[in-house]
Amino acid sequence: MRYSTYFIPTHRETPSEAESVSHKLMLRAGMIRKLAAGIYTYLPAGLRSIRKVEAVVREEMNRAGAVEVLMPSVQPAELWQESGRWEYYGRELLRFTDRHDRQSCFGPTHEEVMTDLARKEIHSYKQMPVNLYQIQTKFRDEIRPRFGLMRAREFIMKDAYSFDKDDEGVNLSYEKMYDAYMRIFSRCGLRFRSVEADSGPIGGSYSHEFMVLAETGEDQIASCTVCSYAANLERAKVNPPSEAGDVPGPEMDSLRYVETPGVRTIEHLSAFLSVGPEAVVKTLIFTADGVPVAALVRGDHELNEVKLKNYLGAGEIQLADPAVVAEVSGAPMGFAGPLGLSIRIVADHAVGSMTNIVAGANREDFHVTGLNPGRDLTFQECADLRVITPADPCPRCGEPTAFSRGIEVGHIFKLGTKYSESMKAFFLDERGEERPIIMGCYGIGIGRTVAAAIEQNHDDNGAVFPIPVAPFEVVLLALQMHEPSVVETAEDLYRGLADSGLDVLFDDRDERAGIKFNDADLLGIPVRLTVGLRGVRQGTVEIKLRSETQAATVPVTEAVAFVKDKVKDLYDSLK
Repeated sequence: MRYSTYFIPTHRETPSEAESVSHKLMLRAGMIRKLAAGIYTYLPAGLRSIRKVEAVVREEMNRAGAVEVLMPSVQPAELWQESGRWEYYGRELLRFTDRHDRQSCFGPTHEEVMTDLARKEIHSYKQMPVNLYQIQTKFRDEIRPRFGLMRAREFIMKDAYSFDKDDEGVNLSYEKMYDAYMRIFSRCGLRFRSVEADSGPIGGSYSHEFMVLAETGEDQIASCTVCSYAANLERAKVNPPSEAGDVPGPEMDSLRYVETPGVRTIEHLSAFLSVGPEAVVKTLIFTADGVPVAALVRGDHELNEVKLKNYLGAGEIQLADPAVVAEVSGAPMGFAGPLGLSIRIVADHAVGSMTNIVAGANREDFHVTGLNPGRDLTFQECADLRVITPADPCPRCGEPTAFSRGIEVGHIFKLGTKYSESMKAFFLDERGEERPIIMGCYGIGIGRTVAAAIEQNHDDNGAVFPIPVAPFEVVLLALQMHEPSVVETAEDLYRGLADSGLDVLFDDRDERAGIKFNDADLLGIPVRLTVGLRGVRQGTVEIKLRSETQAATVPVTEAVAFVKDKVKDLYDSLK
């Protein structure tokens, strides 16, 4: 590909709209352009990287036995109403009405469409297992799209759906997809981890996220320093405190009401009473599907709303407004406590093992001290409700945990019968009995994977792409296009590289050397071959890897073979 006839509109300055590293560099490198909030045009260089990720995904999905289809983006409301997600999915679902007043949505995902296909075509256990996938544009109306392709409203996604007759079958389908995802992200040259995750609005009983490790990642990962356990913070388990055995606990203090005028926060309360936040219990009032419920966590811990929602089995939870708090507790916000509450109370495990608790008194400007479970009140429900901390041991083996940041690029789910039961996707088993199909679903953000590659691999000069997802494998720079000997040598090398099957960008522009070097670095192309007048006179060229600082001087006659070996080495390093 010749740069002079290609379209790569690079920028020296960072656009003011850019926030994340990948957003800045993709705009500057001429890979994407914004059309509207969270909606982007993929320019040629960006599209090349996206197509390369798609190619890896297709190869590995096909290898795992999945079959490609292409489904409509526009989906009728009736399907979503059948599954119960038309209202549940919320405002991220882009709804519209056609000229016949029929409601539809622009698909953010395709569980309903796939389930509809399955119920029309799969009627016998003999037709399963089946795994169908597509690579297609989705739309989710994010309330605050940001970070370019990292959190766009319109995006390219690979989604697959498996259909099995029993749990053994879906477990095998899930394992195949898990292995395929491990190969996909390894082949893309990314450093990543698979982590246990919450299923969110997709639903299902079990799921894993695939997280590209990057300091700029939005998500935090808790992982064991010894065993293979890893989970995002929404999912990471915290085991109950171990029993102390025969060691006696602290003596119980008397229950006292203490006046605490205007003291509403843990920090102020700790200072006012000269106690640590670990001695305080936060009483948080939520509404779960409209019904008030109290959640208790220790003052130095953070409530995990996802865990609370899952424990309650609620469709939606949110912090109660001040009027609801006052109604159920008899006090304004900041003074609610568990003693005397008549609503459902769920306590985190750590709260259940506390003694001499400080908590709200359900009375304005008052707290209680010396509150003790078992003597003053009983917690009927204790569960893992909090966010894991670095002080918590691995829930699987008890060894220390470590925290890192990551970017979600893939997510796989065991859906079970969530959709097949609600949408009546049934089949006849070996005994002729009707049963719901058991499903799994498996997604990869294609553009997000490219952006994550940049977040993980960049320097001050631009992207440093892993070779499998770089827009080109090699960039050939001709520094003096007015010199016939330079042009002739560069043209010969270009033909040689192309004939060798290499994906090469020939920078044949009549530009200064500095501009060409800067653009090559900005694009992050892994191998750079430079042809200059001085080298041509000596019969040499310069070859440099984007990831290294030192360049090699190589005879012109050996340059093509040398570049081929470098490219091969880069691919081999990923195996």
